[in-house]
Amino acid sequence: MIAWIVGVCIAVIGLVLAALALFTAWTARQVEKRVPPEGRFLEIDGERIHYVDEGSGPPLLLIHGLAGQTRNFTCALLGKLKQDFRVVILDRPGSGYSTRSAAAPANIAAQARTISRLCQALGLEQPLVVGHSLGGAVALGLALNHPEQVAGLALLAPVTHQPERTPPPFDGLAIRLPLLRRLIASTVATPLSIANRERALDIPFGPQPVPVDFAIAGGGLLALRPCSFVSASADLMAAHTDLNDMPTRYQELTLPIGILYGAADRVLDPAFHGNGLLAKVPSADLELIEGAGHMILIASADRVAAFIARMAQRAAFADVKLAPAAQP
Repeated sequence: MIAWIVGVCIAVIGLVLAALALFTAWTARQVEKRVPPEGRFLEIDGERIHYVDEGSGPPLLLIHGLAGQTRNFTCALLGKLKQDFRVVILDRPGSGYSTRSAAAPANIAAQARTISRLCQALGLEQPLVVGHSLGGAVALGLALNHPEQVAGLALLAPVTHQPERTPPPFDGLAIRLPLLRRLIASTVATPLSIANRERALDIPFGPQPVPVDFAIAGGGLLALRPCSFVSASADLMAAHTDLNDMPTRYQELTLPIGILYGAADRVLDPAFHGNGLLAKVPSADLELIEGAGHMILIASADRVAAFIARMAQRAAFADVKLAPAAQP
């Protein structure tokens, strides 16, 4: 009798998981129909990297944060920058529509290496690198490991040190076992994300409102795909080692660095990450936007665009000062 009950329970659980997997796969297909790729693709080290390349002028390279993608920048910021700059925005490896094989490393240094090769392939010479959240850590990794390719850093609510705990919106991504990560991604992650979408968006955007068009224009729906969950979880877990080691090298950074944070950021602590970087790189600048949260690249796009323009001027001025004097 007990064996029969156990068998029935296992069968029911199997049916439920199968139904969740079918729902997740169907949802992913619907999301990709509504939010297709908006840029082009380039093969880098066997992976297809999705990127947007618009405008003309001094180059900017924009790197999104955890669970983000190109639309985080294109929805509100790209239009304010492309009249004066050549703006390249990429989906980090494994994010958005960029691929990352299961065997490929997800750590910050590996992502910085791929981005360095993307810059070479696109002829993007010494751009100002703009990094948001985890993209800020990748930008710092790019400057540390490939300094000849970076003119300066404009960091938006960046991760600069290993936090004591996983930020609230991302605690569900802290999964160490790859197989468990994929099982959760293919079954319960999508329906749970749909059920908790209001809270999941309120934390990064608050106290500012969530834009009504974020799901499509900002690419929010793309986070519902199981591949996005797997990639974001892998990024989160792989970042730990690099974030423990990178701060010991920050004194190597001599290029212009600006940091912009929302003073009311509910995801990352501006004092811990912003002042923490300033303590090691005193030449960096830190600005706060009063009443702003973590998603300043969307919710405070005018202020962010002005900040990026100022940092581009600083980077250009620093380059002029470092250039060799003309011979008489």
